[in-house]
Amino acid sequence: MRKHLTMMIVFLLLATGLNIVAVISPGFSDFYVRTFMPIWLNSYGRLTGIFPFSVGEIMIALVMMLIAIAIASGLVAVIFFFVKKNKVNFIIMIIKKSLLTLGYLSSAALLLVTMNCFVYYRCTKLTVMESDMRQYSVEELTAIRNYIVMKTNELSLVVDRDHDDNIVYSNDMAAQAVLSMQKLGSKYERLSGYYPEPKKILASKFLSQQYMKGYYFPFSLEANYNGMMGTIHVPATMCHELAHVKGYLFEEEANMLAFLACIQSDDLTFQYSGYLSVLNYIDNDFYKAVNRDKSKYLEQVRIEERVKKDNTFITEKDWEEIEKKAVIKTETVKKATQKFTDTTLVLNGVSNGYESYSDVVKLLMYYYDEFEPDMMPAETTFVVNAETNE
Repeated sequence: MRKHLTMMIVFLLLATGLNIVAVISPGFSDFYVRTFMPIWLNSYGRLTGIFPFSVGEIMIALVMMLIAIAIASGLVAVIFFFVKKNKVNFIIMIIKKSLLTLGYLSSAALLLVTMNCFVYYRCTKLTVMESDMRQYSVEELTAIRNYIVMKTNELSLVVDRDHDDNIVYSNDMAAQAVLSMQKLGSKYERLSGYYPEPKKILASKFLSQQYMKGYYFPFSLEANYNGMMGTIHVPATMCHELAHVKGYLFEEEANMLAFLACIQSDDLTFQYSGYLSVLNYIDNDFYKAVNRDKSKYLEQVRIEERVKKDNTFITEKDWEEIEKKAVIKTETVKKATQKFTDTTLVLNGVSNGYESYSDVVKLLMYYYDEFEPDMMPAETTFVVNAETNE
């Protein structure tokens, strides 16, 4: 009991200390992710990577089970405390063990999440997100939006499909995702080296109810993806979660790195997935930039119907199956997930919370401005403020 209690206190102190230092010093966080992240990934990450299933998902299930058992045992012990007066010491021991189990699990989980997640949120962001990044005009936004729409339209015609026009992929997608990220590692050093292959989540139906395409589990160092969503969403999702594994926790950065990894791949399906992964973000921003004027919107390159179909998250048929077996209503699960995600992001210094996913548009604009300037119009007339659309 004393050993376990001591270990629990050590876990809590380490987690608290790491969080405090990380908040105070971004330099420490940069040093930590540069020095210790590869160690954890090449040891613990390789160990969990051996298993063909999501270790993190199993860990969550086991922890939930242990918590339920601990709570139930504690309640039973309290009841017996009032009934079996002659067994007070035995009952108190059960209560203590139940509380200790809960404390042990909580402190261990907090330490793992701190080491492999919370500290990463305090790292220096990609330089393109600095406050002095210039604003972009509607013309520039329009040009990049039209280019991405054009690329999705073109690539939708060359990917492999079955007789029902559904996209099919015959190669090892997880291995290709790792190769694509490692290739990007030649530019972003943190992305080089070992990756565990992404794994499909067994509870993909519940994940679908959350409207989530994937998860990074910091307590198992795994990239996980939703097996219910359309095939074309999987490559970009895998790369997104692998970016998290390498310490890029900000959602807009993971979105951008996944985009780059996919479009720079030799695999056409990955290219299509990359462009499609940012289509909604930039299309929505463009629509807001023209004050939701439908006539102005329709003057631009149209998104082909095939692309719209491919861009569907979950098919109607699969939704019917999900809803039929759902324990909790999808709307309830979705709202709870968004609230939890939003709160977690805000607590980790992401002021705009859930909306940060769409900040990838700023990164896209910077990327094409810096590395493909020919894509930008030669002249601009007025500037759009991304926050107010003024």
